[in-house]
Amino acid sequence: MDHTITEQEIAGELSAISCLPRADLIERWKATYTRSPPKGISRRLLEYSAAYQVQVKAYGGLKPSVRRKLLGKTTRSDKPASKPKPPRKSERLSPGARLVREWHGRTYTVEVSDGGFMYDGKTYKSLSMIAQSITGARWSGPRFFGL
Repeated sequence: MDHTITEQEIAGELSAISCLPRADLIERWKATYTRSPPKGISRRLLEYSAAYQVQVKAYGGLKPSVRRKLLGKTTRSDKPASKPKPPRKSERLSPGARLVREWHGRTYTVEVSDGGFMYDGKTYKSLSMIAQSITGARWSGPRFFGL
């Protein structure tokens, strides 16, 4: 005898999921994915997975075309991804801008100029050189000044 699942049965099964103990949700996960869920997975994700499987059983899974599209989005291509270009220096800091940093109780001010950065009466080509001058250690200049 062919038994078709009614909408009421589906709704009842879906609403019962929230009352299941975590151990039962984990067993459902194992039955579906043939492995244990990731360590620390939330109860909510276990419930979503169980609800999705109820709906797959009742209505069917994803169409093959949708599966292919999703798999295409997750597989790595042989072509390396291009790195995003960093903004040009002029877009980051405008001449005349001032960078202020407090370090060990003293305040340091750097002024951005067309030819680099002015600090303590000298022109530096990079913020990292200034950060090293201030701290005596190698620092990322933008990080030191909070950029």
